[in-house]
Amino acid sequence: MRSVRIGGLATDLCLPDGAGPHPAVVLRTPYDRRRHRAELRAWAARGFAAVGQDVRGRHASEGAWLPYRSEAADGAAALDWIRAQGWSDGRVVAVGASYAAHCALAPLLARGDAGHGADEHVVAEHGAVGRGPDAVIVAVPALGPGEVAREATGVERLSARAGWWLAHGDRADSDDQALARTLRDTPDLLDRLPVAQMLPLASWPGVWAARRDEGLWERAASARVPLLAVGGSRDPFAAETIRLWRSWGGPARLLLGPWGHGLTATPAPEARPEHHLDLGVLYARWAREALAGALAGRRGAIGLGGSAHWRAAASEIRGPGAPPPDPEHERLVPYRFGEGAGLRLVRGAEFVAEPGRPVRSDRLDIDEHGAPDRCLLVGPPLPRPLDLHGEAEVRLVATAAEGRSADWVVRLVALRPDGRAEPLATGVVRSEGQESSVVRELTVPLGYLARRLDAGVRLRVEVAGHHFPAHARNPHTGEDPVTATRLLPSRRAVRMAGSALLLPVTRRTAAIDPVQEILR
Repeated sequence: MRSVRIGGLATDLCLPDGAGPHPAVVLRTPYDRRRHRAELRAWAARGFAAVGQDVRGRHASEGAWLPYRSEAADGAAALDWIRAQGWSDGRVVAVGASYAAHCALAPLLARGDAGHGADEHVVAEHGAVGRGPDAVIVAVPALGPGEVAREATGVERLSARAGWWLAHGDRADSDDQALARTLRDTPDLLDRLPVAQMLPLASWPGVWAARRDEGLWERAASARVPLLAVGGSRDPFAAETIRLWRSWGGPARLLLGPWGHGLTATPAPEARPEHHLDLGVLYARWAREALAGALAGRRGAIGLGGSAHWRAAASEIRGPGAPPPDPEHERLVPYRFGEGAGLRLVRGAEFVAEPGRPVRSDRLDIDEHGAPDRCLLVGPPLPRPLDLHGEAEVRLVATAAEGRSADWVVRLVALRPDGRAEPLATGVVRSEGQESSVVRELTVPLGYLARRLDAGVRLRVEVAGHHFPAHARNPHTGEDPVTATRLLPSRRAVRMAGSALLLPVTRRTAAIDPVQEILR
């Protein structure tokens, strides 16, 4: 292991034994390259020249730290430097997780538009989709400033952004406990308004100026190099991981396990021993196959939480090139609101969404004696195990009596026979531009479910107006939730007729070997 500087950026280099030349792996990170030295040594032991780099302005690297602003140009410079070295055979695999996944993709998918936060000169010097990496491995990808700040439906992600910005935002180092410590000292921090001034950080208002980049998916479709996208069904960026795989124009592989943001280091409660994979070994084998040109098409493996099985992803996620669904294999089964065999109304067909006392994202208990703050429905015990594999949604018919803007949150919970409640999925959409009391027909996506539910489990559905502090509160005044300083209650009504939960039920389980699926 030796350290060098590339354009002022601190860089570690670990070479394999032998004269070479070697294929290379590059990992650019804001989280301290020194934490990845064991990973670099593992790559080198498998025959790859391994390069780790602190991004600009972080840890030992020079310059100003401006998240998502310089990774395309700096990443392209790192690729040029690697290919110019005598030990390099010219082939480079870019790897990274979370923000580092953006670093891996940026030289390949550069916007070339300074108004969207990219360097103007990167297109001219390196090409927007030019000689970037020869293959890409991205895990739990934080794809861009707008993608991490908002849901695909536009609703603001609050607590996760506050935590990340306090830990890594306006500083050269990291403090992973910053949010917890700040909340101990200032318990009402996340309640403060306006949201744009909540944190005493110069860059915090700019977090909310970013918008999701829909052009990203078109650029991904133009990519021709192999992609391995790795995610967790409990990761907040699971939808982006799936969409990246779905949109990719070159050979693409998806690995989605019952994991959190830390992948196998943070398994979900429903994970089984069969879901624990040696990702380092898998990445190296995949990189060899990708560089050899041995991969084609779009394939994937998804771990079915609550069972020992992995399932092939091709027929369940209907991206470009995927076959149509087999109606005998999967179907969206409706669980209708207000029906005994579907979801029985417990309370709250009419309720008040009170942003001063919002439904909490960090609690599953419900006060059954106070005024209803959500619509609550519960299904009967499942008579047999139920396998869910695909994208779920709720079709909602409802009204909001005040304001021209309303958020609709749906939370799906599994109630076990012993009384334990376990979150399954959450979706939130924003309805705007309609007069008060107009009946709204809404579709609330719940994301991808890959679960086996045991017999005896009951499904609980909650329909609410807030999901705080995970998401910012809609003020119901018509103002932007980021700049609003007033909060008003909103009377809601959910109509049973026409409302339903749609679950992707599979009739049989075709188990696969996830490693074989990823490598073929």
